[in-house]
Amino acid sequence: MTDFIDTLFATLEERKANPSPDSYTSSLLEAGENAIAQKVGEEAVEVVVAALGQTNERLVEETADLVYHTLVLLVSRGLSWDDIRQELEKRHKK
Repeated sequence: MTDFIDTLFATLEERKANPSPDSYTSSLLEAGENAIAQKVGEEAVEVVVAALGQTNERLVEETADLVYHTLVLLVSRGLSWDDIRQELEKRHKK
């Protein structure tokens, strides 16, 4: 069974290769790396705010936004989810 992150990542890569005018992902990728990085920063702040004073549900929602935008940033840089997985595995072995 394919991990959902892998499926999502493949969808994001598809949007990069074949932009769609109705796609939020395509619009982010078209806006460029600076705009995507800014969005990642905004989402990170929202995760902190949720963690410090909001419900678990809100924390999950904001974390999902952060993960999604981080994946878009990786796609924009030509990196893969496997790059992140390998780094985490390397750190885990230490």
